[in-house]
Amino acid sequence: MKIRTAIPARIVSVIWLLSLSGLPPVSALNATTGTVAVVEVAAGAAGPDIQRALDQLPAGGGAVVLAPGVYDIHQPLWLNRNGLALRGAGASTVLRLADQADCPVVILGPIARQAAAVVHDLSLADLVIDGNRSHQGTEQWPDPGNTSCIQNNGIIIQSASQVTVTRVVAAHCRSGGLVTANGVRTLTVSNFTAFDNQFDGLACYRTEDSVFTRLNLHDNQAAGISLDLNFDHNLISDSTLAGNDLGIFMRRSSGNQFSQVTIAHSRHDGVFMAQWGRLAAAGWQPIPQTECADNHFDGLEIHDCAGVAFRVNDPACVNNVIEDGVFTGNRNGGLVEPGANLVRIQDLLD
Repeated sequence: MKIRTAIPARIVSVIWLLSLSGLPPVSALNATTGTVAVVEVAAGAAGPDIQRALDQLPAGGGAVVLAPGVYDIHQPLWLNRNGLALRGAGASTVLRLADQADCPVVILGPIARQAAAVVHDLSLADLVIDGNRSHQGTEQWPDPGNTSCIQNNGIIIQSASQVTVTRVVAAHCRSGGLVTANGVRTLTVSNFTAFDNQFDGLACYRTEDSVFTRLNLHDNQAAGISLDLNFDHNLISDSTLAGNDLGIFMRRSSGNQFSQVTIAHSRHDGVFMAQWGRLAAAGWQPIPQTECADNHFDGLEIHDCAGVAFRVNDPACVNNVIEDGVFTGNRNGGLVEPGANLVRIQDLLD
């Protein structure tokens, strides 16, 4: 057992040293002092050592701390119960998906699509995820227990609340960088970077009342940000999206605030806003209540995109506001909409 005296904010704890020979027993949460167990994983450990450290944290939760180094991941690291945290030492801590692992790197929350309970108070911080996508064979995790059709993203957060992701990089993933799904609330993502992922840097589904700030999402093969399936009442702020196929793709998203977001050099449009549809005998038919509505863009800047700056694709996308926007150098123009005044403009420089 090793006692560390320099304790980060919000974690006052006994520190256990994990050697490569195995884990020591981990003490339970001390209800009198409020201390929380923390396990340190030494450089040179592998994915199973990290998972074992997470699994042996006490019922009250705790943190696993990774030393600087590269950790080979063959199966997803899974934070599957309340109060768990995984953090590294910054850019020097790398979780690298092994060749042909064909799986996600980190999952926060239950794997099942219809989870019986929401997992809460999870944290991921201060590390780099390398999805090693050039050495993966498939986008979908082929694990027999993967009944939720989980894709091989860098980070998956689902059926979870009160989650924080901070100072994390997700790059070279076979699917997306960070993906939320299946009922995520009160998530905070800050100082997050995603690049060179096969699809989106950040993709969010069935997510509400969450904050995404200081994002750097660049050079992803699909969108910098993709929002769909009830992405409602969230804030995205102080972020840069550059060199992606689309800056922001939006569908079935309402009541969101975008503040001080800059989009540049998209290979197509800066923002693409749409509604779900289905193919019927009479042709394509929109699906009611799947539009984007009541979203507010404050200080939105879109520059030098190969398509238009801001495209509204469907006339049901109403009551969206652009305030103090700047659109310059976009090849096919600024705002394009299928009807008049679908987007309310307040001080747009185009």
